[in-house]
Amino acid sequence: MDRRPDIRDLIGICKDHKIYIQTHNIPDPDAIGAAFGLQRLFLEFGIPSTICYDGDIDKLSSSKILDMFGIEMFADQDLQDVMTEEDYTICVDSQKNSGNITDLKGREIAAIDHHPTTETNAGVDYLYKDIRMLGACCTIIAEYYRDLDIEPSQDVATALLYGVKMDTLQFSRGITEEDITVFAYLNSYIDPEKLKCLEMNSIEFDDLKAYGAAISNIQVFDYVGVSYIPFACPDAMVAIVADFILSLVEVEVSVVYCERPDGLKFSVRSERNDVDAGELTAKALAGIGDGGGHPSMAGGRVPLSGVEKLGEYKNNAIIERFVKALGLTF
Repeated sequence: MDRRPDIRDLIGICKDHKIYIQTHNIPDPDAIGAAFGLQRLFLEFGIPSTICYDGDIDKLSSSKILDMFGIEMFADQDLQDVMTEEDYTICVDSQKNSGNITDLKGREIAAIDHHPTTETNAGVDYLYKDIRMLGACCTIIAEYYRDLDIEPSQDVATALLYGVKMDTLQFSRGITEEDITVFAYLNSYIDPEKLKCLEMNSIEFDDLKAYGAAISNIQVFDYVGVSYIPFACPDAMVAIVADFILSLVEVEVSVVYCERPDGLKFSVRSERNDVDAGELTAKALAGIGDGGGHPSMAGGRVPLSGVEKLGEYKNNAIIERFVKALGLTF
């Protein structure tokens, strides 16, 4: 059995280098909390770092965690004239070539992630790699503090715990023993009022339109519920609606997608042990787009070129692809 990666190795690698901590595109609370926790941990060893990302901050919960703790994140375009090829980049909550992380100018020397490695990113040669199938990436960062016997600040502990709770849907999805252990560890350091504030009022008025469209358009085949949102909405909102559809008694696998100017965005959820959401998404979108993720949650995209292949009745074609990928009768 391989030994668990030691964060001390990464600390040694990063000394005397310019460090960037890069989240996946359109970062969520788990990615932001993990990057923030790692950044603060590095400072304990005199290593400054910059958190960066690409895309938008399009989820209220992401904006709230940034504002609550004064976290500075720099967009890709802000670093074009600053980052060099000699700078070190650490991929957090993602892996190079994953499809959801932009290839920036720096050298990706490490990946800290809780998503499975796929064929597209299996060949990356990192100096440090900590890939573990846990409920949240924040769990990995919290374990670093515990392993080093460094007490996290209230802000760091609160951000990490919030990230874990958000990515595991309040400890109801994809949790592991490590996630539970980290909850107990962080709970003694958090600011309860700040955590409560983060968890309240997490839906914006415009989000109701996405809920309404998804409810109007849902179709159920056996245990799978498929719905679409006929207008552009943030990635995070598509994921939230997929969780909502999964909460229906009749639904054990949910597929939600929305239309975008550049194609279609998918979010897939599964609560069945015999249905891997990542594998299902990849199989259903093969030949027209791409997708993947965890056994319980996954995402996918279909570019305009792929949408054209679906024909005049694209919604029926999409439903047929997912239903048949599950081995059900369409």
